[in-house]
Amino acid sequence: MWVATEKLPRSPGHPFYKRLNQVLVKAGFDAFVEKLCARFYAERLGRPSLRPGRYFRLLLVGYFEGLNSERAIAWRVSESACVRAFLEYDPEEAPPNHSTLSRTRRRIDVETHGEVFTWVLQQLAEAGLVKGKTIGIDATTLEANAAMRSIVRRDTGKDYETFVRGLAEASGVETPTREELIRFDRKRKPKKMSNEEWMNPHDPDAKITKLKDGRTRLGHKVEETVDLETGAVVAVTAPDELGDTQTMGETLRMAQEEVTAVEPDAEVHEVVADKGYHSNETVLELKAVGLRSYLSETDRGRRNWKGNNKKYQAPVYANRRRIRGRRGRRLQRQRSELVERPFAHQFVTGGLRRIFVRGHANKRKRLLIHVCGFNLGLLMRHLTGVGTPRSLQSRAWTRLFTVIWAPMGHWIARNHPWGRCWASIRPDSLFCAPGIHH
Repeated sequence: MWVATEKLPRSPGHPFYKRLNQVLVKAGFDAFVEKLCARFYAERLGRPSLRPGRYFRLLLVGYFEGLNSERAIAWRVSESACVRAFLEYDPEEAPPNHSTLSRTRRRIDVETHGEVFTWVLQQLAEAGLVKGKTIGIDATTLEANAAMRSIVRRDTGKDYETFVRGLAEASGVETPTREELIRFDRKRKPKKMSNEEWMNPHDPDAKITKLKDGRTRLGHKVEETVDLETGAVVAVTAPDELGDTQTMGETLRMAQEEVTAVEPDAEVHEVVADKGYHSNETVLELKAVGLRSYLSETDRGRRNWKGNNKKYQAPVYANRRRIRGRRGRRLQRQRSELVERPFAHQFVTGGLRRIFVRGHANKRKRLLIHVCGFNLGLLMRHLTGVGTPRSLQSRAWTRLFTVIWAPMGHWIARNHPWGRCWASIRPDSLFCAPGIHH
């Protein structure tokens, strides 16, 4: 029995992927990435490869569908007709295995993924979505694909259980059982674990850190800079250091390079950040490079500006005066909205709160294309009003509910004393999807 492909059922996300594909094809995305990745493909024919356009689209699907692993992406492609159409697969064509996706990712270097990120940012600049004058910076932590129970000492290579057993025997507990070790480890003080002393042999780049939900796990730091006029992410880094003041300089330098690459006349003038980035050295360095700082400051009490601290007094007071002004308060509100929102889109609804790749290079590759998905969603929202496939589905439900809400609201307004307040509620406010901002 033959079934025409145009008669196959379509999901609500199909129009979104079709429109996104039109945007990519019109901008010459496939020709750009094929020329960029030509050196990574062998001239001789061997195992069927994954062409560059499909490879990067597969990683974009990870953002739009909220998938955190390459195995989940491969499964989603095999069962979704709209995703297969986005990847230009025929109905009878087999989708790629997750091993093919991971092998392609390992062969294409980080610099190539960075050039794809710059290309996407260029499309936003052509649409007027990159200004670059005022940027906000913030960081978050992602859970690593490594377990705390596997950590070992850097100096001796002993695992954690062997280390605790040695402490228990030294304290007088002879041949402790596993239950006794757990009780001893729970009560011993001080119980602190330093990244200088401990590491995971399977993922040395992972650091012991506290995640956003309060758990202490092995994780990675991600730092992003956002254009506060448009909400576009202009740079993303995955530094090895966990301190915000230590990683801020490199992230700002990369943001300036990206902004200059897509907008030669643009230049970063103002930096907005939370109190975690504030320090005397940071404020002084920002002033030295000609950047106006709006860094929230903690209440440290009365400061002593004598001796070597005298050079910090003027820049710290100038930053304090700016953040207390009307413009400073407005920029901090914009930062909390436009910098925290990309984190929610990328790592909560985007599904990358835990990253299932290991190594600094693989981590940056995954993050760069994931942020490309967010920026493309911003471009799609600018062009069509919808930024994700789920937003389009929610909008369809909103229209259906409006048809039911309108007559019911008029009936309630006529027959009940409190009906005017009830009927004045906007139906679309009840169905506010992550990609639609009312």
